[in-house]
Amino acid sequence: MKLLGKFNLLLFVSFGFAAIVISTISYFFLVDNARRQVLEEAQLMMASATSMRDYTSDDLLPLLTKNPDHLTHFLPETVPAFAATKIFNDLRKKYPDYEYKEAALNPTNLADRATDWESDVIHALRDHPELANAVGERDGATARQLYLAVPIKATADCMQCHSTPAVAPAAMIRAYGSTNGFGWKVGETIGAQIISVPLSVPIAIAKEAHLRLTLLLAAGLVLSIGVLDLGVYLLVIRPLRLASEHADRVSRGERDVPDFTVRGNDEIAVVTSAFQRMRLSLAKALKMLGDQD
Repeated sequence: MKLLGKFNLLLFVSFGFAAIVISTISYFFLVDNARRQVLEEAQLMMASATSMRDYTSDDLLPLLTKNPDHLTHFLPETVPAFAATKIFNDLRKKYPDYEYKEAALNPTNLADRATDWESDVIHALRDHPELANAVGERDGATARQLYLAVPIKATADCMQCHSTPAVAPAAMIRAYGSTNGFGWKVGETIGAQIISVPLSVPIAIAKEAHLRLTLLLAAGLVLSIGVLDLGVYLLVIRPLRLASEHADRVSRGERDVPDFTVRGNDEIAVVTSAFQRMRLSLAKALKMLGDQD
């Protein structure tokens, strides 16, 4: 194997190993970064849902309760969870992978009852009231899920409907009955706003970024080896080839071998200068022998 081939083999092995290490480390970094990106989007969605809940409670509810229909028909628009869920469902047209639910341990509408894993999240938030949110992973029906949960705490306004059936609006009792959604206490964590997304979403984002990074690393590797090959050829291979050719001609007894020089003061220049001196010394010695004859 020629010198340039050995040099390329060394570069491929060393650069290839470094590229594998960088690629592996970067993959886990990109997965973690994509996970944070997905959670940041979920936090923005959660902030939007929370704002819609506050708007319903502070602005819409006082207006809707003045509607005469409120006395005879239950208006779901008066419920903060209704507005937040409706807005999020519209948002899902752009972000179909995200799901939103306002899960409660004892809801008025049984459709909002927490599942087993949601109940665990709610109890964890209830046991740690200092937590503003909870982030975790769970096994979903089809894939592993990443979730963000924010506690829902009962306020004084909630007591107008959820303290006892006796004080609850008659229209709500007719719509949902008097069995569920009562006995809440002010300040108690009664549920959670939960946004979940398949873990495959951040992984897909990370894989796409990792593929681009791998292609850039491969392109950089090829370009670097090409530049280094050119440098090795011009600075090492070419001068050594010239020295070898001149040495071969001298060894065959040729006396009209032209001089050649290599500019610089590196090792290659030192070797070629030494060869030049040796050639000149040999020529002088041969001439002296010829004169003696």
